[in-house]
Amino acid sequence: MAVLAVALVLIAYLVARQIGRPVRQASAVAQRIAAGDFEQRLPVVGTDDLASLAVSMNDMASTLSDQIGQLEELSRMQQRFVSDVSHELRTPLTTVRMASDVLYDQREEVTPALTRTVELMHDEVDRFESLLTDLLEISRYDAGAATLSTDDFDFAALVRDEVAEVASLASQADVPVNVAVLPGAMTVEADPRRVRRILRNLLFNAIEHGETRPVEVTVAGDDHSVAVTVRDHGVGLRPDQTEQVFHRFWRADPSRQRNLGGTGLGLAIALEDARLHHGWLEAWGQLGEGSSFRLTLPRSPDETIEQSPLPLRPDDAAPGPGTADEVREEGETDV
Repeated sequence: MAVLAVALVLIAYLVARQIGRPVRQASAVAQRIAAGDFEQRLPVVGTDDLASLAVSMNDMASTLSDQIGQLEELSRMQQRFVSDVSHELRTPLTTVRMASDVLYDQREEVTPALTRTVELMHDEVDRFESLLTDLLEISRYDAGAATLSTDDFDFAALVRDEVAEVASLASQADVPVNVAVLPGAMTVEADPRRVRRILRNLLFNAIEHGETRPVEVTVAGDDHSVAVTVRDHGVGLRPDQTEQVFHRFWRADPSRQRNLGGTGLGLAIALEDARLHHGWLEAWGQLGEGSSFRLTLPRSPDETIEQSPLPLRPDDAAPGPGTADEVREEGETDV
């Protein structure tokens, strides 16, 4: 009797193992497919239900692979289209720009109604030219053709220069811009043109959304990195919008007018510029508390930064969930 019981247990174990093996194999293949390896396939043995499951999973993997391939090709076509159209528009835009400049220089010699028309046309040509420049820059990033032209410079001095450049614009918007430079190493080897562009975009964004409240710019550095935060006290962002704000053409409030004439690509380009330096560009926001953007750059191209000299969440911000610092401490990557 005991021998029979042992035999039954052994048979049950072998049967369970035989049935469980293809299930475990299917689970492992499904996990690899979910991780993006669409070349994985299950062996089809026999004509039972497990074989039908294997056929279905293989068909699913093939379908997903084909659809992702189509999406990638569509994305490449879209990128080529943007690049080609942007380049093709350069020539007619140059002609329109020349004609617009001639009319603009002679605007005082025509009727007031025509003067206003000429001024509007001149402003819109400026806006169109800015948009075209941004589209060309985005297409260079999409094509992997963007490169750095590095030089050694004083990061704090560059920040002060950019704040001085936007002083008249801030004055027109009635938004005070205050700069605080904390003690620390400030020399950095980076591309000054691209760093200036990042700062300009952050400052324009803060002035645009500052709602006549002060904008605070803070600069700091340590042995491995330099950082700047640009803090406004406007309407703010929801925690889930701190990544969306870097998406192309994204706007928190689609009905809001762009008083500074932005193209909607500034922060997307700024993020790409930061990544090209192996740096970080992060956003914090809270409704009613404003927003803060932090740029952190390694002091040299071969440095790897692990933390920023400045906190992203402002010290004066009210308690709230979803700060980027909390996310980083949990080991997640930023945008």
